[in-house]
Amino acid sequence: MASPSALERRLGPLDAAAIIVSNVIGGGILFTPPQIAALVPDAVLFLSTWIAGGALAFAGAMTYAELAALRPRAGGEYVYLREAFGEAAAFLTGWTSFVAGFSGAIATSAAVMVFYVGRFAPALGNSAPWLVVPVIPGVVILTLSPQTITAVAIIVAMAWLHRRGVGPGRIVGNLLASLKVTALVLFIAIGFSWGTGAVAHLSEHAAVAPAGWLLALIPVMFTYSGWNAATYVAEEIREPGRNVPRALAMGTAAVVLIYVLMNALYLYVIPVRELAALDRSVLDVIADRLLGESAGNIMGIVSLVSLAASISAMTLAGPRVYYAMARDGLFFARIAVVHPRYRTPASAIVAQAIWSSILVLTATADALVNYTGFAIVLFSGVAVAAVFVLRRREPDAPRPFRAWGYPLAPAIYAIASAAIVVNGLYRAPGPTGAGALIIVAGVPAYFAFRRQMPKPKPMDGTAAVRRDT
Repeated sequence: MASPSALERRLGPLDAAAIIVSNVIGGGILFTPPQIAALVPDAVLFLSTWIAGGALAFAGAMTYAELAALRPRAGGEYVYLREAFGEAAAFLTGWTSFVAGFSGAIATSAAVMVFYVGRFAPALGNSAPWLVVPVIPGVVILTLSPQTITAVAIIVAMAWLHRRGVGPGRIVGNLLASLKVTALVLFIAIGFSWGTGAVAHLSEHAAVAPAGWLLALIPVMFTYSGWNAATYVAEEIREPGRNVPRALAMGTAAVVLIYVLMNALYLYVIPVRELAALDRSVLDVIADRLLGESAGNIMGIVSLVSLAASISAMTLAGPRVYYAMARDGLFFARIAVVHPRYRTPASAIVAQAIWSSILVLTATADALVNYTGFAIVLFSGVAVAAVFVLRRREPDAPRPFRAWGYPLAPAIYAIASAAIVVNGLYRAPGPTGAGALIIVAGVPAYFAFRRQMPKPKPMDGTAAVRRDT
């Protein structure tokens, strides 16, 4: 029987796959296609970035499946980097997750969600400020308005839900994921069956520089990010050696299929050059052209469901990283506490909600997410490389699942990730350089935790987890 201080294994493969689908399909697919079309204004090559990104995501997912089956603990790549490359590398991925990866993405999704809420309740979407506080004059300004308060309320509501147990969170998450997938599949089917588009749009050609195509993979991979979500909750999945790989395969494959079909539908309705010029939700524009003006409200509801599902999944997954860090003595000790009744990392959930709310109120989430988009590719590539280290270091360790296509598929993913990061630093040094500085800022924080915080005594939950490895 698990200790009261341990997390509880209550999730099955479909639950974990739903977390992946919800975590991945959020605001990114609504807003990044124009950015990618601007970099790759050729229809076939535009679609090829989504196919290539999907293939890389699936290769990464299958490698993570081996790592998660080998180390079925909370924390995802934090655990794999710690085991393969040491605490410092692990801390930096956890630091980035807290500062921007999860918290920033939650804040951004909540802000976008309020935009759609404003369609039906304009008062809640009103951006007119009630109070403006210059925290750092001219740099960081805290703004209280109906818009920001509504976004914070969404974040707090999701945190409250997931703090109260995996069971309630699972029910709501599965429902939102089911509604999201059903709505998008119906939209794609209706669009291609009865929509007014042109197949010729799918064959429009233009010159594309190889560097531009490679640079486009950064937002593509960022839009795919979240395929590893099931690994963050591996400690709460039943029979992780079997069910985590199943969840990663099902969830990632579903996302890749939906993304490729959605982008094909975008091009079917809008020429690639016109797509590149859009500065608002692509889904809204497509819906207006396919279904008329009344489609705006329909797609507004679809977007609300999609964003709510994404926030729910990130609220569930992110805190497991900080919980794992704190359990190792690399974060605030309080974050390692499991709620005695709900069996969730309640303090970690609350901490993430507080930081996400601050990012909303100071309007800094978008910048953080844009700056650290490449870091998601970087750390996932390093985590995939961990499979080579652990295979060499622990050749006889029991592996319930082995990565498909090893060593070729993991090697391609790791090399592609490195190429994307290097190209991003060279071609877009401003945003990627700022993201690198955010990561580097975690170095003094790492040493502060190492020096100032005593290592926690081994918890019963840790022992329970080790029995599952």
